[in-house]
Amino acid sequence: MGKKRLLAAVRRQDLPFLEELCGRPDAFCVDLDRPYGRLGCVIMASGMGRRFGGNKLLEEFGGKPLFLRALEATEGIFAARVAVTRHREVEELCCGRNVPAVLHDLPCRSDTVRLGLEAVAGPGLPGGIEGCLFCPADQPLLRRETVASLALCAAAGPEWIWRAAWKGREGAPALFPSWAFAELRTLPEGGGGRLLMERFRHRVRTVQAREEAELWDVDSREDLERLKLHWKTSRMG
Repeated sequence: MGKKRLLAAVRRQDLPFLEELCGRPDAFCVDLDRPYGRLGCVIMASGMGRRFGGNKLLEEFGGKPLFLRALEATEGIFAARVAVTRHREVEELCCGRNVPAVLHDLPCRSDTVRLGLEAVAGPGLPGGIEGCLFCPADQPLLRRETVASLALCAAAGPEWIWRAAWKGREGAPALFPSWAFAELRTLPEGGGGRLLMERFRHRVRTVQAREEAELWDVDSREDLERLKLHWKTSRMG
């Protein structure tokens, strides 16, 4: 391993050799029985859409409501998943996909973070969760493979905060380990996970998205049209 890359599949056993191998700083270990560990996911769907001029999450994107793309990008990876929203229509979309939703009328991003974390890290999941991804609901080009890569990295490196990036530009989603939960529950009013990533800058690692457009979000109708055009062009190519 000192000179060449090695890919190996081994049976899980309590052997000194395997413990030493997995403890190497250049080793990336995946438990094939539980590749993503025990992670939670909070889909952030509480935006009021003031700049957009309406509920952007219900806008058509690729023949379906834009919000559903966030559900698809996070499907089948997490031990617990919840959407936090102010919109009853979004709650109904979640119900149709058997995804729990927290409906609220609280004003701040910090409220959304706290409510989501309480929902996925509560007593309903025996053993709790080891980390939690916070995924914006307005990045319709986010790929499931990027979300899965974040989860794999978090399972292998639970001491780090993991976030998506593109050529040095960091973005969302971000996955926080359990040591950050207490801080996330007590964010200042209006604050989000970015505050923690700035405070614990030395504990942040990144996962590269396949393309920059995965990090683009929808703030305006112009953003939506740009994302639709990119999606159509990439499919044609």
